Amino acid sequence: MTAPFDRAPSALDNAQLSFDSLGTPLSDVTFVIVDLETTGTRAGQSEITEIGAVKTRGGEVIGEFQSLVKPEQSVISPFVARLTGITHAMVDDAPSIRAVLPSFLEFSIGAVLVAHNAPFDIGFLRSACERLDYHWPAPTVLDTVTLARRVVGRDEVRNHKLSTLAAHFGTEAAPDHRALSDARATGELLHHLFERFGGYGVTTLEELSTVRQSGWAKRQSKSHLARGVPAEPGVYMFLDGTRRVLYIGKSGNMARRVRGYFNASENRGRMAEMITAAQEISCLPCAHALEAEVREIRLIGELAPPYNRRSKNPDRNSWIVLSDELFPRLSVVRANSAIERSPAPPLGPFRSRKNAQAVKELLDTLYPVKRCTANITKRNLGEHRPCVSAQVGQCGGPCSGITDPDAYQDSISDLVELLTGDLSSLQRLASARMQRLAGEARYETAAEVRDAMRSAVATASRAEEVTALRGVPELVAVAPGFESGWDLAVIRHGRLANAGHVTSRQGLSESVTALRSTAEWVPAPGPLPRETDSLPEETRLLAGWLETAELVSTSVQDGVGWSLPRTGATSHARSSGAVRLGDAV
Repeated sequence: MTAPFDRAPSALDNAQLSFDSLGTPLSDVTFVIVDLETTGTRAGQSEITEIGAVKTRGGEVIGEFQSLVKPEQSVISPFVARLTGITHAMVDDAPSIRAVLPSFLEFSIGAVLVAHNAPFDIGFLRSACERLDYHWPAPTVLDTVTLARRVVGRDEVRNHKLSTLAAHFGTEAAPDHRALSDARATGELLHHLFERFGGYGVTTLEELSTVRQSGWAKRQSKSHLARGVPAEPGVYMFLDGTRRVLYIGKSGNMARRVRGYFNASENRGRMAEMITAAQEISCLPCAHALEAEVREIRLIGELAPPYNRRSKNPDRNSWIVLSDELFPRLSVVRANSAIERSPAPPLGPFRSRKNAQAVKELLDTLYPVKRCTANITKRNLGEHRPCVSAQVGQCGGPCSGITDPDAYQDSISDLVELLTGDLSSLQRLASARMQRLAGEARYETAAEVRDAMRSAVATASRAEEVTALRGVPELVAVAPGFESGWDLAVIRHGRLANAGHVTSRQGLSESVTALRSTAEWVPAPGPLPRETDSLPEETRLLAGWLETAELVSTSVQDGVGWSLPRTGATSHARSSGAVRLGDAV
C-alpha cells in the first residue's frame, strides 16, 4: 500500500537495528491530550479561561483534568461567551492561571502532549509559564491537525477541523467548544489516526515523528535552489522553466525564509506543488522590511502569480455605498464602478464582507434609509407596495409613506454626513440604542451594536489616515531598523517613492537629501478610490508604519515644509486633512 505521505530519513535507516533502537511502540506511550478555551487568539495578550485534558495509555483513559480559569486582565467578549458558553459569572470564583498551571504541569509530566492545532494551545501554555516564571518542560508535542492532513485527504473530508473529523470518525465525545469535551474528542481522533498510520507500518513514536507531507522528498531535492539567496530584506520569486513567476514572498531575511520552503516546517499543500514546478529563485533586495512589503504588494498585483492566494481575489475589500437611485439605499459592494456612481463618499474599505454587512445592518437600523431593493422611479412611485420591513416599521423612504425625493434626502442627511466623515450622529444614535437594549436586558444585542459601531469607527479612522496620507505631496520618516540602524522612507501621495537604510543617525541628513533627489514621482490621487490610484493596501501599510516612525520633514500643497515632533507621524499627516472623527470617538 502506497503511503499518502513521506518519511524523513533517519540516522538508523542504513544501520543494523537492535531491539533497543526499534523505537517506542505507540501503545506504550503516555499521551496527555489538552484543549484550552481562551479570551482571544493571541497568547501574549489573551488569557486562558479553561483547561481540559485527558491522559491515555494503550488506548485507555487513565486520568482527566479540568478547571475553569479566571482571567486576570482580559474580558470574555460576547462572541467568545456565545461560542464557548463560558461567561464572567462562571469564572468569577474560579482559580487564576497561577494556581491552575502547576497542577496541569504535574498531571502531564513525562507524557507526550497532544492538541488539535497544537501551536495555539501549546503557545498559550508556554506563554503562561514564561509570564509566571514557571519551568516549561518542553515535552514532545503531536498535532492532530498535522497528522490528519497526512492520512485523511480532502476526498474524505471538506476540512480538518475537529468537529469535521470527529463527525467523520464517529467519536463518542462530541466537540462543543468546552475544553474537556474537545480534549476527549481529540483523544478519540488520535487513536483513529493511529489505526490509519498502522496500516502503513507506522507503529512507533519515532516513526510518527518522521512523517512528512507528501511531496516533502521532492522539496528536499530542490533545496539547491536556495543557494545564493542573500540574507537581507527583500522580495523573492519562484520561477518555472519558462521564467513565469509562480509565487512571490517577502522577508527581512530572504535566505532564512527561502530555506524554510524546503524543510518539514512547510506543510502547505500548494507550496509542495509550487516547489515541484519551480526551477529558479529570483531575488529583489530591498533597503528594509517595509520596502519589501510594499514591493511584494505591487508585484503580486502586477504579475498575479498562480500560487499566491491574494492573486485569486485581488479586490477583497468591501465598501458601504449609497446607491445612485431616486431613493438611495445602502449596499455592500466591491466593484469600483459602484463606488464611482455613489452620490456620497463610500465607507470603507472593510477587510471582510461580514464586518461590512454588520455595519450596514446597524446603519439601516439607526437611520430612516430605504431597505428594499426595488428600483423606485417617478413613473412607478404610486404603484409601489410597501416592503416587509416597512410593515414592521423598519424601512424609510416610499415604503413608509415618503414620496417626495427631496424630503427623503432631508431625512437621511445625517447618514450622508456620516459618509462624508462626521460620525457624531452614529455615536449619538448607537449609544442611545445600546442604552435602550441594556435597559431591556438584551445585552448580547447591545454588544453587537457596540461591535458594529467600533468597526465603523475603526474603518473610518483607517480611511481618514489613508486619505490624509494620500493628500501629502511628500513625507520623509525614519524608524529604528529591525536589528540595527535606521530605516528611511520617502512617501509621496501615499506611495513609497524611495527607501534607504543608515547605520547611524550621523549620516541621516545626507541620506535624506539623496533619497529625495532620486525618489519616484507620484501624481496626486483622485477624490475616490480607483484602480489607477495608489494601492489602498500599500497606503494602509505605510500609515501603520508611520505610527511608530519619526517624521523628518513633510510638505503640503503650497510647498511649505516644517519640522514635527519625534513620534506619531500618521497623526501629523492626518492633520493636513479635514479630520472630524475625533469628535465621535
